[in-house]
Amino acid sequence: MSFFTDMDCYLFGQATHYDIYRKMGAHLQDRDGEKGVCFTVWAPNAERVFVIGDFNGWNEWAHEMTRVEPTTMGVYEIFVPGVQQGALYKFLIHAKDGSKHYKSDPYATYAQMRPETASVVFDVDHFKWTDKAWMAERAATTEEEIFEKPMAIYEVHLGSWMRHPGREDEGFYSYRELAEALVKYVKDMGYTHVELMGISEYPFDGSWGYQVTGYYAPTSRYGTPEDFAYLVNQFHKNGIGVILDWVPAHFPRDAHGLAMFDGTPTYEYADTRKGEHPDWGTKIFDYAKNEVKNFLIGSALMWIENYHIDGLRVDAVASMLYLDYGKKDGQWVANQYGGNGNLEAIEFFKHINTLMVGRNPGTMMIAEESTAWPMVTGKAEDNGLNFTYKWNMGWMHDFLDYMKLDPYFRKDNHNKMTFAMSYNCSEKYILVLSHDEVVHLKCSMLNKMPGLEGDKFKNLMCGYTFMMGHAGKKLLFMGQDFGQAQEWSEERELDWYLLGNPNHKKVHDWMKALLHIYRKNPCMYELDSSWDGFEWINADDRDRSIFSFVRKSKDGKNNLLFVINFTPMARDDYRVGVLKKKQHKLILNSESAEYNNTDAERPVVYKPEKSECDGRAYSFAYPLAPYGVAVFKF
Repeated sequence: MSFFTDMDCYLFGQATHYDIYRKMGAHLQDRDGEKGVCFTVWAPNAERVFVIGDFNGWNEWAHEMTRVEPTTMGVYEIFVPGVQQGALYKFLIHAKDGSKHYKSDPYATYAQMRPETASVVFDVDHFKWTDKAWMAERAATTEEEIFEKPMAIYEVHLGSWMRHPGREDEGFYSYRELAEALVKYVKDMGYTHVELMGISEYPFDGSWGYQVTGYYAPTSRYGTPEDFAYLVNQFHKNGIGVILDWVPAHFPRDAHGLAMFDGTPTYEYADTRKGEHPDWGTKIFDYAKNEVKNFLIGSALMWIENYHIDGLRVDAVASMLYLDYGKKDGQWVANQYGGNGNLEAIEFFKHINTLMVGRNPGTMMIAEESTAWPMVTGKAEDNGLNFTYKWNMGWMHDFLDYMKLDPYFRKDNHNKMTFAMSYNCSEKYILVLSHDEVVHLKCSMLNKMPGLEGDKFKNLMCGYTFMMGHAGKKLLFMGQDFGQAQEWSEERELDWYLLGNPNHKKVHDWMKALLHIYRKNPCMYELDSSWDGFEWINADDRDRSIFSFVRKSKDGKNNLLFVINFTPMARDDYRVGVLKKKQHKLILNSESAEYNNTDAERPVVYKPEKSECDGRAYSFAYPLAPYGVAVFKF
């Protein structure tokens, strides 16, 4: 009797086999008292398929797999007695054209450490989870409640966050070491979530994990699948959510990977105008094939359900939506209506995003989408894509364009900082300063800032305050919270020694203070997509390049007033209008001794007086220093 049943074939052919990873791949079994492993693979156009490994001396003829019924499905299977956990294996596929292909298992749960490319038999079903409270709270969270929760994400590349110096194995921290050091850091700083780059197995370090060969396997660079589960478990026990980068847009051409898997375009579109990215040199998944869609859907569900991941950040969504993305005339083919939208990818997004929300309440699907495609976070029933959040790339570009300017020219670009609020309600947004903004000669965040060294740090503190106060969830890439000076590289750890420099330490302490203010005050996050949660006090003070705004809570209590001066000019006569005749308590001040070398302490409490300012009947005076920042609670 076949392990892969008729029902499995039917569901797989409909793209609705949501536990497909429990049937495909390599699974430890006990058959008639004999222990071994059942290997299963999809290779619809193969002539013959064999499993080879260290258990049979890599003998190419020892274990031929059987094509299960219905044979038109193209699923092959074999049970090999005596094979144990840790065994290395590959599939040897004889193509109909006579060629042979040595392939890693697309559904492997573990892989050899690169540059080796074999798959590894590993049981991922028996990790002892202790995050029951976290998972119960997640499951009880409604879709609307997600948007009312705080989200301040720390984006991290595990291999370059911190390293052990002088070791021949590159000094990577293991998953279990990260479960101590990284979890402690994230919790202490006040981030609510981590977003992990490069977890799905990949062969080339320089791709950062965006050219995946193992969609079901945590990378072996930092340990075993069980070690990775331990890391997630520790994050949850410390109240921190975990988001993974997930890459369903494309895959590399590596010989052991998915490309031309059975000697034909199996996972990719056969038409190279649809099946290849000319700029990236990668293959594009064929979203018209149900088996390919099921492969991707199964991967997403596996991370969420088997590894308790709380959300997936879907990479390069625009490249999936547009048939002509990165292509010239003649390099792409229009859809059946003559347009450039990939109808199959659109249907795929609606399917997977709706499924994820329905099957796993409290989880998130996040789109890295850089265009004006409508309703990315809109409901599927309204023809939206049903993502939970969308990265606000427009805000990011405008913000960085403004921050890089000499303060003298900022008055002519004032609208770059206010424009994002004009479309804030159109999607559910995350404001991002990601890894992509600090590589490829783009400079670190610190070195984007104008001015001499002291001014660079003050500009950065102003910018981070504006970002944290602005409507929308937040994401900051590692190292930028202490003013990393170098561009990021996956080849080295962050420059942690900079925390010994007072300027970097002040930025770090400032960012920590902002994060804790963010988490403690619901006005900062519970009404992110509504004008009910944000109000400009003065959005038009372009000549002085000062921005003032209020973040408002649902119950009207504990609101926050932000005042930020983006020039090196002191404004001793500054007044700010207020919404209410209530005393305002200064809770964050860039002139306090811990953030500034001056002794310019300020009073803690400010009482508004009846004096019109900023179109408000009441206001109070506050001497605003060069690059001065003040946050008041009322």
